[in-house]
Amino acid sequence: MKNPKLAKLKEEWILEVSIDEIQTAMEAEEITAKELVLLYLDRIASFNKNGISINAVLEVNPDVLQIAEALDTERKISGPRGPMHGIPVLLKDNIDTGDKLHTSAGSLALKNSYASQDSSIAELLREAGAIILGKTNMTEWANFMAEDMPTGYSSRGGQVLNPYGPGKFEVGGSSSGSGAAIAANFATVAIGTETSGSILSPASRNSLVGIKPTVGLISRTGIIPIAHTQDTAGPMTRTVKDAAILLNAITGKDDTDPATFKNMIDYDYTEFLVQDGLQGKRIGIARDRYFDYLSDEEKSCMEEAIAVLKEKGATIIDSVEIPSTKEKWDYNVLVYEFKTDLNAYLQNVDPRIGIQSLADVIRFNNKNADATLKYGQKVLLESEATSGTLTEPEYINSLEQDQYLSTEQGIDYTLHEHNLDAIVFPNNYGAGIPAKAGYPSITVPAGYSSDNGPVGITFTGTAFTEPVLIEIAYAYEQATKVRKPPIMK
Repeated sequence: MKNPKLAKLKEEWILEVSIDEIQTAMEAEEITAKELVLLYLDRIASFNKNGISINAVLEVNPDVLQIAEALDTERKISGPRGPMHGIPVLLKDNIDTGDKLHTSAGSLALKNSYASQDSSIAELLREAGAIILGKTNMTEWANFMAEDMPTGYSSRGGQVLNPYGPGKFEVGGSSSGSGAAIAANFATVAIGTETSGSILSPASRNSLVGIKPTVGLISRTGIIPIAHTQDTAGPMTRTVKDAAILLNAITGKDDTDPATFKNMIDYDYTEFLVQDGLQGKRIGIARDRYFDYLSDEEKSCMEEAIAVLKEKGATIIDSVEIPSTKEKWDYNVLVYEFKTDLNAYLQNVDPRIGIQSLADVIRFNNKNADATLKYGQKVLLESEATSGTLTEPEYINSLEQDQYLSTEQGIDYTLHEHNLDAIVFPNNYGAGIPAKAGYPSITVPAGYSSDNGPVGITFTGTAFTEPVLIEIAYAYEQATKVRKPPIMK
């Protein structure tokens, strides 16, 4: 960097910097939001499509420097709005922003689509003083397009790579760009979305903290959907505290999303960042099937993590069984809801784009098969074959089954049976059942294999128990502090 001040900050400060550290530096006038943005843009220039080419950032907000300058001026005149003031945030490419950024879900069919207004999340972030730095690449259509599509691939953006081992380790999906970008220090924090594992997977694969909130804690308005029963957005950060601060900024009721009225209590999630948060907690370890996916080294990391939980005051119930784990689950709810929800979203897309239904997407892909159908579109076709009315017995029966098996014979059963505060899963391997229930999970870095592959520990609870999960996750994080940045040269 030509600017000597920024060159020094680049070498000595920007890596792994937290929201608190940024706010302290800004209050001391050691850095401005504009300078912070320039530092992150330098990281993107160096590694996103250059050097090891992580390919996590799809596009940068053209107005980002002017936005940062305006927030710097506001800080001088009236002080910061709160902890997110001047903090650069990356958004997954399925989250609407009413600006000069596109929203495409990684699809070439929507590559020229600009949202007419902010999503609820984008609006709340701007109100909090956050800077929307850009959009992140993702698995196309949130990995609901083709059976064999690799995580992190989209026809619009190409393949996202894991900065801990590009080409060696999976990047996780479908919020892969958000995960890789924050691991690589391309921004302070990011937003991902999850239907089943799409925050927890890239967070654990990229040694991040990821919160998959209860469905209804955060509005889904203005987010390209898969299924209203399971969809939610959530924070992806390098620390639990940053995740709690970001969660505060994006929660709230929304008249256009009825699920947000299920939550009756508004929390300040930073109040649950307590060092002794593991004291007195009862935590069950879900081993059956879930630990079978792990290598010996990954199992060793998990055993060390469980030992820390016990050492810091938690009562460990090892192991616990979830009755519905071995059920024959289907994904009918997603297949049926996708057409209904996507068609509703596409009605608000500029008609000049020519994409206002799932059928239009399929036709576009067929006409541009060389560019769009590298892995086919079997899942899109399967969803299009439904009526779009949600009246089919197959859908209704699967919906009822999912609700019962994931709650009364799933998470809630196990929590109640053992009087637990949370259930532990390795990485994202237990994401499916709480996803169907719409229940929260938080993943935290737990260690690394000998070849530097990240391992995460995930804590899951019942609806709206984010405060308890944050207490557990923060206490574990502070006791271990295992996260290390990837080596990028």
